[in-house]
Amino acid sequence: MSTAATDLLRPEFVSRLKNMQLRARLVVEGFMVGLHKSPYHGFSVEFAEHRPYMPGDSLRNLDWKVFAKTDRFYVKQYEEETNLKSYLLLDVSNSMNFGTTEVTKFQYASYLAAALSYLMIQQRDAVGLAAYDTELRSYLPPRSVHTYLNVLLTQLEKTVPSSRTDIGKNLHAVADRITRRGLVIVLSDLLDDPDRILSGLKHFRHDGHEVLVFHILDPREIDFAYSGDVRFKDLETAEEMPTQPWHLRRAYREQIAAFIETLRRGCREDRIDYVLMNTQTSYGEALIQYLTKRKRLR
Repeated sequence: MSTAATDLLRPEFVSRLKNMQLRARLVVEGFMVGLHKSPYHGFSVEFAEHRPYMPGDSLRNLDWKVFAKTDRFYVKQYEEETNLKSYLLLDVSNSMNFGTTEVTKFQYASYLAAALSYLMIQQRDAVGLAAYDTELRSYLPPRSVHTYLNVLLTQLEKTVPSSRTDIGKNLHAVADRITRRGLVIVLSDLLDDPDRILSGLKHFRHDGHEVLVFHILDPREIDFAYSGDVRFKDLETAEEMPTQPWHLRRAYREQIAAFIETLRRGCREDRIDYVLMNTQTSYGEALIQYLTKRKRLR
């Protein structure tokens, strides 16, 4: 992947861009440029306006130029075609405001949600957005028309984290709301009761949905690499605790590893795709995870 394309996928670069529309477009464009020079090149053929020919498709819609280049039959897709309904579930609780890099967890998650929305609508998929903390704060049902992208990005732009969180309750609330089977994508730090979270995720699977979980943490939440005297503050309760981190580092790392493993194992048992990410992870890795999931659903 070229240096320019790599830059477009770095969270610290994306955070400096002017608005959500520009962030989403440049992340996806950088990603697509990279696909042409990567082992995932096959994904790029299906991007945007084409899908593989299926028995029963009209031969009038075959794209012979694509056939000449790939020796495979692809059908031109049109605005009204919707291949998949996807639901982005964005955690907007105060814990998502934490960050020791150039972006907070919330900024990272919202920029990723914007890029996913852009990519989905380019693929003629329908995408919706739900934001939650202790309650479901907003819900935009899935749509696939290009003009809907502005609605989604505007909602992301104006959303601000607040309050505490109740992830499990809100996963159940969204599951009760959606009726047509689709792909549910959760973007959260998952800092809540893992049993309740897994119960909510299982609700989606019980209803026939596919689920992809992006577990987004700050690097320091994983390695606890602090030094000296530090005062920790809970962003949701405002409770503070002064300490010397080296006293806690070993026990903390063991607990966070056990927490992550509980979530990973629970997801695996219910055939839920679980992806652990931190706020320095290239957005390209997340988009590959999405396209891999989508490819399996077609």
